[in-house]
Amino acid sequence: MAMWVFGYGSLIWKAGFKYDDRLVGFIKDYRRVFYQGSTDHRGTPEYPGRTVTLEPAQGQVCWGAAYKISNKEDKETALTYLEVREKQYDKKVYVDFFTDPTVTTPTVSGVMVYIGSADKKLNENYLGPASVEEIAKQIVHAEGPSGPNREYLFQLEKALLQIGCEDKHVMDLANEVRRIRSMGS
Repeated sequence: MAMWVFGYGSLIWKAGFKYDDRLVGFIKDYRRVFYQGSTDHRGTPEYPGRTVTLEPAQGQVCWGAAYKISNKEDKETALTYLEVREKQYDKKVYVDFFTDPTVTTPTVSGVMVYIGSADKKLNENYLGPASVEEIAKQIVHAEGPSGPNREYLFQLEKALLQIGCEDKHVMDLANEVRRIRSMGS
């Protein structure tokens, strides 16, 4: 049986594992938010970056990409890789994935997705909500082993636009980061 993984952040543009198929689509009743701290990729323990996580949001959809992995060895390799890459995310949930907004039947059910929960006891890197200005300032200055935090934001914005998704939260943050950088701070 094939394993499916949903990516809503960097997995959209950089899977990092072998897969058989990639579908663009969405999951329901979640929204993408820059509330997860990153101390291992886009920031440091002293100055965490911000990456996306999902939060429940009745009636909303989150666009991204779902990856199908069929081969047994490829599944094991992908899971091992993802468990390291997504180690700061404390929850794995299985969701319905849709490719057509006019259809009520999911394209694929049981798609795995990693989520950084808002529970600080389980997810010590959860930063939570803040104003667009505050989040943007943090993103401008944070940098980690995977590069500047702003690069992650801009790559996510570009990847979402390439799949036809205009995510207001991501676009507002990207525009605020550009504004701050243009002022030289």
